[in-house]
Amino acid sequence: MSVVAELSQLKKQKGQGKRRHKDNLAGHLFLAPWTLGLFAITLIPMLATLYLAFTDYNLLQAPVFSGMENIERMIDDQRLHQSLKVTFTYVFTGVPLQLAVSLAVALFLDRGMRGLSFYRSVFYLPSMLGSSVAIAVLWRQIFGYEGLINQVLAMVGIEGRGWVSSPDTALSTLVILHVWTFGAPMVIFLAGLRQIPDMYYEAASIDGASRLKQFFTITIPLLTPIIFFNLVMQIINAFQNFTQAFIVSGGQGGPADSTLFYTLYLYQQGFGNFNMGYAAAMAWLLVIIIAAFTAINFYAAKYWVHYDD
Repeated sequence: MSVVAELSQLKKQKGQGKRRHKDNLAGHLFLAPWTLGLFAITLIPMLATLYLAFTDYNLLQAPVFSGMENIERMIDDQRLHQSLKVTFTYVFTGVPLQLAVSLAVALFLDRGMRGLSFYRSVFYLPSMLGSSVAIAVLWRQIFGYEGLINQVLAMVGIEGRGWVSSPDTALSTLVILHVWTFGAPMVIFLAGLRQIPDMYYEAASIDGASRLKQFFTITIPLLTPIIFFNLVMQIINAFQNFTQAFIVSGGQGGPADSTLFYTLYLYQQGFGNFNMGYAAAMAWLLVIIIAAFTAINFYAAKYWVHYDD
């Protein structure tokens, strides 16, 4: 009987091994399109651009190795310095304002009002449309000399101006557009607020804590992981902004390079001037900048982000 039992057990294990092999094969087949896309669309092109960053390449002729020439050119390129200044200004003003507005709206929606799903969808809609060409064109018309903003100002006797055609205000209109697309972080904030137990607020109310004190001593500390996630994601997205600046400035970054975003200048060099080697070097500089800011955020997170444990 023991021999028969052992044979039966071996046969059973063999059958399980075959099923496990089939399951693994099925899993690999389902992952194959993603794996192919990862190598063919992401990793291999990234490695190719790393090589092109050290070449002189114009898309029409074979790339010629030029060593550190593109790096040296970037150091002396004044328009590149201007594009970095514009991009950093956009990120450091637009991201905090957007997060503040999204958190305020999330707190408002967290009060349990009727029709919450409708309001949540309405507030989320700008995030879906904010990066589209149509919204950028509409934004250019709204802040134009004869746009909606100046028409409203004229009703109260204030003379308007060409907001998108003035170097002093053009970038501000794009910052406002970025803040307006607060839907995605707002939904994440709202989900985080729903995870905070009510007993904390009830205990604080019994102790006589005001709503403002509850906000700073309960809501903010327990919401820091969500704030950190939104901060990292929005910084990355802001550095990569392109469509809005391209449409509002007419693809030139004007007036007076006041909206010359880094990605827009990269596009001009690569596809406008056919300096693809220089554009590849600029792209890798952007990767390094985003990676540096992400690393700084992760390092600083251990001092202000509080998790459940």
